[in-house]
Amino acid sequence: MSQSLSICRGCEGVITEEADAVFLWHEAGNSGPGRDVYVHREHVHLVREDETAVRLLARILVKRLTSPDAAWRRDL
Repeated sequence: MSQSLSICRGCEGVITEEADAVFLWHEAGNSGPGRDVYVHREHVHLVREDETAVRLLARILVKRLTSPDAAWRRDL
């Protein structure tokens, strides 16, 4: 972990002890290098994955399968 202060993603508190921080992921920045996301060791269970990508991919798949010109319909 870097020397700068990190904010816990679970409780929004400041992580002061490096041994107490658990790395979660890296968030890309719009106009910079981004930042690493950490959580207190005891708050790991509070953090959920972002399900946006899964929902978007599911909507695309459903749209393709239900389209009137879907490839699987041509074989019928």
